[in-house]
Order: sequence, then structure tokens, then C-alpha cells
Amino acid sequence: MMVWLILLPLLWASLAFMLGPSRGVWLSIVGLAAQLWLAFALAAEIVGSGAAMHAVGGWGAPLGIDLVADGLSAAMLLLTQCIALPLAVYAHAYFKRDDPATTYFWPLVGFLLAGLNALFLSTDLFNIYVTLELLGLAAVGLVAAGGGAQQIAAALRYLFATLVGSGAYLLGVALIYGTYGTVSTVTLVSLIGADAPDLVWIAGGLMVLGLMLKTALFPFHFWLPPAHGGAPAPVSALLSAVVVKASFYLVLRLWIGPFSSLTVVASLVVWFPALLGTLAVFWGSYQAIRAERLKMLIAYSTVAQLGYLFLIFPLLASAGALQAGIMQAFAHGLAKAAMFAAAGTLIKATGQEMVAGLAGVAERLPVTLFAFGLAGITLMGLPPSAGFLAKWQLIELALSQQHWVIAFVVLVGGLLAAVYVFRVLRQAFLLAPAGSVVTPVPRTLEWTAFGLAAASVLLGLRGVELMQLVGVT
Repeated sequence: MMVWLILLPLLWASLAFMLGPSRGVWLSIVGLAAQLWLAFALAAEIVGSGAAMHAVGGWGAPLGIDLVADGLSAAMLLLTQCIALPLAVYAHAYFKRDDPATTYFWPLVGFLLAGLNALFLSTDLFNIYVTLELLGLAAVGLVAAGGGAQQIAAALRYLFATLVGSGAYLLGVALIYGTYGTVSTVTLVSLIGADAPDLVWIAGGLMVLGLMLKTALFPFHFWLPPAHGGAPAPVSALLSAVVVKASFYLVLRLWIGPFSSLTVVASLVVWFPALLGTLAVFWGSYQAIRAERLKMLIAYSTVAQLGYLFLIFPLLASAGALQAGIMQAFAHGLAKAAMFAAAGTLIKATGQEMVAGLAGVAERLPVTLFAFGLAGITLMGLPPSAGFLAKWQLIELALSQQHWVIAFVVLVGGLLAAVYVFRVLRQAFLLAPAGSVVTPVPRTLEWTAFGLAAASVLLGLRGVELMQLVGVT
């Protein structure tokens, strides 16, 4: 199953490319459905039997490459497939036949998902670099697919950021290999100790900073709002929901894996990502409140919500911190995919990109607006949503360790999220101006957004299974 989760998207992406421009939609949807089944089957196997490993070509580490699936990687694989399939259905209804953004949309999505799945299963630092490059180049291609001047500029900025981040990561990998002669994360756990040489500290810093840049954590977020705010809605949803979480996943893996001894020695280091996460929550929320364009508001909301993921690092010594972080990743992924999907539907129906142009949509597009509101409930952290469950766990862990600042940030961040969510809802309930026209849109667009938003809320009622999965090592 691990091998097919990587090979299958490569296969249907290559076939979609050979079929020609704008072709391969049904091939892609069938492939994504199969990937979702594989991800659920792998998760069930891990819960029943523990972590699974596959030596590629029969050669295990350190000479070969091992693929390993534990609870954490299986959860991220599930999140990716659960979001990609509905967004593929949404994209099929969203794009017109002659839309230039669809020319190589399906092959690029396949290559992006292959990179994501391989990244979550890899235990080799250099192999992870390869998956990062595949992921980054496919994402840049999707941002630039529309061909507009703003999209090209955003894609170039994204390309610069991803190359710098990958370069810093690769330099760190080279220093690690020069010191220990291996890039296997499993082997490095026993080699890197508290007495590690200075080169290892430098390598760790380069790798973590490079990945933070790719995650768009404040102050490295400069590339995210133009890329996510300017791309077509299905692309924005996919990038915001899952792509930026890949590099967060790697930071988390390094933190609790090869570099765990270093973080224990330098106890203050754990507060560095939490500090940047705090700044991200406040700065991203402030910019979202001020944003005039709907998709830019949602993009800056992503900057803010990513900050919560990094608040868990001072709490990782406690049981449950990892589960809280992954629950937040699921809550944000589902809600943000729904929010971008709803925004794309609203913009397509009204022809208005500005928040001020949404007056009257509550009456004319109630399902879409309800989907946006449900996603907002998750981002605010209101019960019974998955966002509430994640934030409740964060607050409980922070108070148990007397880290009052973290609890304060979580609470205030939820209130700030309410401001920018209700700003959109308030405008939508105003009377439509005379002469305004709402173009009919396919019902698939509305109900896909609603389904993703409903999932982000309902997950809060059945989060125990996810937490059990994450706990499998």
C-alpha cells in the first residue's frame, strides 16, 4: 500500500499528460478514489499491527531507502487524500473547457500528490529533499497555470522561496552526512547526542529555518498571500489545506526524531517556533481583518492558523501534544479547503472579488455561505468542531504546564478569527444593490464546499480514532 500510494498518482498523472492538454479528469478522480481507499486501509493496518516498513528494492537503510508508515505519517496521508478527492470533483465543475489553468492541471496535481505521499513515508533526509523539490515545482506550476501577470509574479516569488528553503535544507543534510556518514533518520536518532559538534547544530538550524520558509511561518510568509490569493480556487484550496503542512510535518519529525537530544539540551530553543507561531497568529489575523479581497482574507487567515501548529513545540514533552497538533492540522486543512472552495463559488457567481461586493449572497447562495460559516466555526474553535477540540487540548496542556502565554494566544486568536469571519458574513447578509446579478453556478461547487466544511465540524465529534492513530509509533 505504501508503494502504491506513491506510484499510483505518478501513473495517472503521466497518463493524463499523454492524453493531452485539459484531459484526464476522470482518470484523476478514479485514481484519487483508489488512493483514499489505500490510505484508509493503511491506517487500519497500522492501528491493528503497528508501524509498517518497506525496503525499496529489498535494500534497507543505510544503503537503501526505507519507507515507513506510523500513526503520524498515516494521519497525514489520510488528510491529503480526504481533501484532494473532493477538490478534484470541485475543480472539474469549476474550470471551463477552454480555461488556460486546466492545460496541465491534472498532471501537476498528480505529481504534487506523489511528492506529498512520498514525503510522508520517507525516512531518508536526501530522499525527503527530492520529494520537497517535486512538491515545490508542481505547486509553482499550479500557481502559474492561469498565465496572468499577477499569477506569474506570485509563482516566481513562490519559486524563489521554495528554492531558498530547499537549498538551506540540502546544505544542512550535507553537513549531517559529512559528520555521521548517513542520512537515515532512524540511524541518526542514536548518533546525534547532547555532545553533538557545532556543525550539527548549524545543520539543524539551516534545515529547520529552510522548512519554516516553505511553511510560510511568520516572518517567512511573504510568498503565501500572493500565491494562495491569486491562484484559481481549487489550487488555493489544495495549497493551503495540505501543501504547506508538509514542511511543518518535516519540522515536527526532525524535532521529535534526529534532533530530539539537541532540543532537550537547549531548552529555550523550543520557544523559538512558539514565538514565531504567536506572531503569525496576531499578524495574520490583523492582515485578514484589513484585507479587501476575499481570497486575500482567507490567505492571511492561513498565515494565522499555521501559527497554532508551532505552539505545540514547548508542549511536546507532554502526552497529547502531538495529537493536538495533528488535530489542528486536520481542522485547518478541511476548513480552509472549504473556505477557498466557497470563496471560489461566490466569486464565480457574483463576479466580485472584494468583500464589499458580497452583499445579498446570503439570500441567493445560502448553501455556499453556510459552508463558509461552518468553516469559520472551525477556525474560531467553537464547539463541536475539530478546531474546538484541537484548541481545547492546546489550552489544557498549556495550563497543566503553567504556560499561560500559549493559552492566552489560543484564546485571543479565536476571537480575532471571529472578527474576519463575521466581517464576511455581515456583508453577505446586507441587501443586494439594485441591478446586481448572480450567475447560476453548478451545484457541485456549492455542495463540495459544504461537505468539506461539515467534515471539519463533525470530526470534532469523532476525534478519538484519529488520536489513537497518531499515537501509534
